[in-house]
Parts: sequence; C-alpha cells; structure tokens
Amino acid sequence: MGLWTKFFTTVIKTIFGTCGKGDHQQGFRPMSYNGVRLWIQDHHVLLDNGIVQVTLSKPGGLVTGVRYNGLDNVLEVLNQEGNRGYWDVVWSALDDSGRKGVFEVISATSYKVIVETEEQVELSFSRPWDPCLRGKLAPINIDKRFVLLRGSSGFYTYAIYEHLGSAEWQGFSLGETRIAFKLRKDRFHYMAVADDRRRYMPLPDDRLAGRAQPLAFQEAVSLVNPVVPEFRGEVDDKYQYTCENKDLMVHGWISNDPPVGFWQIIPSNEFRTGGPLKQNLCSHVGPTCLAVFVGAHYAGDDLVPKFAQGEPWKKVFGPVFIYLNSTMCGEDPITLWDDAKRQMMVEVSSWPYSFPASEDFPKSHDRGNCRGRLLVRDRYLYNDDILANGAYIGLAPRGDVGSWQRECKDYQFWTEANCSGEFSIKNVRCGEYNLYAWVPGFLGDYQFHAPLTIIPGCDINLGDLIYEPPRDGPTLWEIGIPDRSAAEFHVPEPNPNYVNQLFVNNPKRRKEDNSYEGTTWQIKFRLENVRYAAIYKLRIALAGAALAEVQIRVNDPNKPRPLFTTGLIGRDNAIARHGIHGLYWLYNIDISGTLLIEGENTIYLKQPRNQSPFQGIMYDYIRLEGPPN
Repeated sequence: MGLWTKFFTTVIKTIFGTCGKGDHQQGFRPMSYNGVRLWIQDHHVLLDNGIVQVTLSKPGGLVTGVRYNGLDNVLEVLNQEGNRGYWDVVWSALDDSGRKGVFEVISATSYKVIVETEEQVELSFSRPWDPCLRGKLAPINIDKRFVLLRGSSGFYTYAIYEHLGSAEWQGFSLGETRIAFKLRKDRFHYMAVADDRRRYMPLPDDRLAGRAQPLAFQEAVSLVNPVVPEFRGEVDDKYQYTCENKDLMVHGWISNDPPVGFWQIIPSNEFRTGGPLKQNLCSHVGPTCLAVFVGAHYAGDDLVPKFAQGEPWKKVFGPVFIYLNSTMCGEDPITLWDDAKRQMMVEVSSWPYSFPASEDFPKSHDRGNCRGRLLVRDRYLYNDDILANGAYIGLAPRGDVGSWQRECKDYQFWTEANCSGEFSIKNVRCGEYNLYAWVPGFLGDYQFHAPLTIIPGCDINLGDLIYEPPRDGPTLWEIGIPDRSAAEFHVPEPNPNYVNQLFVNNPKRRKEDNSYEGTTWQIKFRLENVRYAAIYKLRIALAGAALAEVQIRVNDPNKPRPLFTTGLIGRDNAIARHGIHGLYWLYNIDISGTLLIEGENTIYLKQPRNQSPFQGIMYDYIRLEGPPN
C-alpha cells in the first residue's frame, strides 16, 4: 500500500469511521459452490448463490442491495431504495403534449419467476404501456431481467424494450437509456475505467456548495475546499472519464476496507448505438457506475432514436455482468482491476450467452458469421493494393455510406481487420445489413455494393473487397492523420487553475467584454506551376462540430462570399465534454486553378460562430490535391 493510499484511507476513516463488527470479514474471499436460492418476501425478492446476494424490490425490480464478502450492502445505504441500482430512460413525446426530456426510473408493475433451479434463477420485472398512460410514462413495454448463476461472483441484467405497431401507440424519442448503480461513498474511493485512467477520486461531498465552485459547464466544478486536501485546486467533471464503445468493456470502483471491487462488464457492443467510436459516460464521482446503451453525448440529436406513432420496434439491451471481486488478506486492493480485466475477457469469450431465457435473445446457433479481406486501392500512393491493417469493419442496418455512425435503433456488429486486412464478424443476429468499413490513415467510408442477409448458421465469405478512398489527383500537401480524431492537432495547455491531475500533461476566445470571437486559420503554401484551366481538390475531414461553421476562402480573406461553407453543423458538444472527437464529417471542395497563383498561396479556414466558448470544430485531416495526372 503506497503513501497516497495510506494517507487517503486515514482521512476517510477519520470522516466515516471504521466498519463495525460484523460489517465485513477482513481477508475473506468467498469460494462457495452452493446452488442458487430464491427467497420471496412481501416487498422484496432475494437471490443468493453463496457468493453474492442480490435484493430487488417487488414488483418494481429496483436493485436495493448487493451483499458480498461480508459487506451487508455495497450500494449506498444512505440513499432511498429507488436510488441505488436501477434502469432508467429519458424520453420526449413527438406530439404537442409538451412532454420533453422526461426522466423516468423504470419501476415495474408485475413480477414473475422465469427460471428457478439450483443452476440458475432468472426473474422478470415488467412494466407494460397502454394508451391510458399517454404522457405519463415512456410509450414502451419494458421487461427487465435479472439472472444469478451457480458459482458466479456477480449477477447479470438485461431488458427487452418494445414499441408496438398500432396506431394508438404514441410517437416518442428516446434520449437516453442506461443502468445506474450508486455505491457506498464511505467505502468505494478508487475508480478505474482504463489502465491510464484510474485513481483515487474526490468525494461526492466535494461537489457541494462551500467545497466546490461551479465552472462554465454545469457538470464541471473547481474543488476549493475538498474533504481530502490533496484534491484542492483540481477540477472534477464526469466527462473527463468517458470512453469509446470499443474500449468501454469494463470499469468500476474499488473499496480498500474491505478490499472489494464492483465492476460493470459489457461483453458486446451489439446493443449500443453509434458504432465502435461512440463515446459514453461510465464511472464518475458519486461513486456512480453506469452502463449507457442509448445517449446523445458526443453526437447530439443525430443519435436520438425517434419512433413515429405506431412504428414497431423491439430491442434487447444486454446482458451486462455486474462482477464483484475481493483480495486475500495482505494483497493490494488495486490488483482487483487486473482481475476485473481478466474476467471481462472471460465474458467476451462466452458471448453470446447461452443462459438468457428470453426468446428475444438469440443464442449462438441462431446467429451467423461473415468474413473476408479488405484492401485499399490508391494508385497515387502505391501501385499495389494496400492491406487494410486495423480497419474497422461492421454490419449495421441498411443505409447510405457512413450512415452507421448515426444509426441508433437497431444492432451493429464490428470487428478490426488483422495485419493482412482479414476480418471475421461473428455471432450476428439474423436480418439484412450493409457492410461498412473505414480505414485509419485513409479518408472516407467504404460500403459493400449489396446488402447481406444473415440467417442461422451461415458463414458468408466475401473474399477480397477493394476500397478506393476519395482521390482526384496527387497530394500537394496534407495536415493531420485521417483517423477521425483531432489528437495530433495542437491543444493549448489548460489554465493551471482548472486542472485535473490525471490529465496534467495533456487560450480561450473570450474578449475583454466577455463576448467571444470567431477564429481563422491560415494555410500557407507555395506552388511552382499552376494549371489555371484545371480543378484542384481540397478535402477537409472534421472530427467533431458543435453549432459551428467552416468558411473557405482562397488568397482573399475579405471576399464577401466564401468559396465554400459547411453552414451551421454539429451538436456533438465534444469540445465542452473533453472529447477529442464527435461525429465525422467529410467535405470535398473544388478550387479553380484561376484562384491560385504561382508562388505563395493562402487558404483561409474561418469559424465565425461566436455565441459560446463551446462552439467550434475539431479537425481530423486536410489535404490539397493537384489536378489528375
């Protein structure tokens, strides 16, 4: 145990006290192989397998208690029972009822035992909707499931959402749905979301008035008088810990006393919206632990699914595994993070699970596979086709080229190509899909020319696929790396008064009158020979945009009308939420040779929108191509 750990633990014990007799058993790591048992009480049900005991409200299906390793409850006992572990939605009606942004914790109205054996107990907590509930509850039938298996150090949860295809079913939009757990603040102080993002965290009390100063964005506060003095002067903001779906497979919290870990493991991204690069909240100060399935963060309204009146829709979210672990006496509790990562790999290798009882969750034999090899053809770079090493390749609902990043109603299945460009997409739900891809290092999106139909047991071999990225002529110059991220572009060092020490080594546009100004970049370059009768091509890829605009002018910054403008674009808000990208935008602009001169040229990139410091764009890649050879 390091000096920081000892210091932190001493301060916390001073505040909250040490655990009383019977609250935990130091050094006890349960190893029980008892069968699963179910106890039904008047207002609660209990699932117990001798390792973990889960208590749920009846019939609401809210997680009120999780007992593990002698801790009577790892959830926050100071909270009301409805604010410990729950599924929730944020929804808006698409009519004139005025119901907008309604937050609803899903409390079921009926309860049923689906499976009860010594090997497994599965419970259903359902909340049906009918027209008499119009305007009161989200117009979805919701069936929440909880599963406990023999010998498992944790439990599973999933849910089936359905909007029926009949005229009386109200149209609505689903702004967010997720699972949330609120853990004990007197126990869980160390958070881990990635190997390079894990630390002891401020306490929720540190965000209260008198201990914190609110900043420009409502979720961000400066810690001016934290309980643990070491945090003084830092900024806390839950958006500092968001992750892309492809990297967000396990995250959670560790208690030092007793040494217990609480983790959410998401073994598949098939039910999360927006593809592998979509960023979502996970764990943050609370201590809070989230699994977000649908959300507009880092994308905006483009990733809010909208369902018309009577539009049929059904989707299964999950299962997600809630994993608990502990150390033997004397072991460093921080090693629980390494164990959680190992368990995540076990869960991933077990997908799709065989145990869910719902017919809406297809097992492995009811799914199909697709494979092939992707090559890139760009004759201005190489004479031979290029192996698409590291390409992201996926099956998603049918749509236009690149539509996958805005798709938010159905399922997506993604993989990465190996060093030879070979890929295999396994365990795909049956249905019709387009095959999409994009290759780091190359502009644009690939889409296979025909839809693919997945049926049970199929193994579709597409052979060699050729992607020809946008290209009209030779590269005259380029800025950045085409990887859908602004990571290589300069980010000014933060004001030292607003720092999170986790990001220490990672100027505002505000004027003296507190207004803001637009910005203009200049790209200066020389041309020795200009073909005045030809067309040059400027390609601009954006990694994100928030209520912004890019205007293009060539060699004349004061020309009244720009050569090109994107118009007002983007609502991803990634700049305000510490993101290095939001949604991807690609623009291809023709520049007449008559606008260029032999010698020094300048292209002006102006972002004129200035109502807020959070309006702006993030560049991914810029390239100027000469006329075709």
